[in-house]
Amino acid sequence: MNRKADERNIRKLTRLGKLSIAVTIPRDLVVELGWREGQKVVAKKRGRGVFIEDWQPKD
Repeated sequence: MNRKADERNIRKLTRLGKLSIAVTIPRDLVVELGWREGQKVVAKKRGRGVFIEDWQPKD
């Protein structure tokens, strides 16, 4: 991956209300994953990072 693409994926944490922090996901990744606005996702702590995946309802 070239440097310009690496820099495009650097994101800032943004305050969203009093208690929440948000981070944006690059549009090309959202399109590639087939996600859409308003879709539910799950964020899980993995080591020193975060893993985000599509939410699946329990049967």
